[in-house]
Amino acid sequence: MQEARGRVFTFGNDVNTDVILPGKYLNVTDPAELASHCMESEDPQFTRNVKPGDIMVAKKNFGCGSSREHAPLSIKYAGVSCVIAATFARIFFRNAINIGLPILECEEAAEDIAAGDEVSVNFDTGRITNITTGKIYQAAPFPPFMQNLIACGGLVNYSREKIENM
Repeated sequence: MQEARGRVFTFGNDVNTDVILPGKYLNVTDPAELASHCMESEDPQFTRNVKPGDIMVAKKNFGCGSSREHAPLSIKYAGVSCVIAATFARIFFRNAINIGLPILECEEAAEDIAAGDEVSVNFDTGRITNITTGKIYQAAPFPPFMQNLIACGGLVNYSREKIENM
């Protein structure tokens, strides 16, 4: 069973990729440096406060704007184990899956969960549990193929593994 558990950082509607990672860092290739700039314009303390395993929760249309995989990469390398949102921009959704960043759509959870709450997520079932409040939410789980892709760390690693096992 794949799962995540961590403290929540919350964000609002329409958080675009320029907010997640400002465009001036698009020439950066070092994952640690990308992570150090994650959400800096929205929450300058984010990278100082986020711990490995923590979870981001946002409202509608998370990851809108430019199509850049740098945005989900900066989230992943900052140590965020999962992003929950009411909805995701489609290109962000695909980029997140491609790099192995687990994301779940669940409007009720996105509206209810507060900053600082402790949350656990079961990726096999889509069950989101707010440990702080005891409330349980249900997101659609990823199909096994996509769970495997995420578990492998993304599309490149998944493909590499498939080729090596041929």
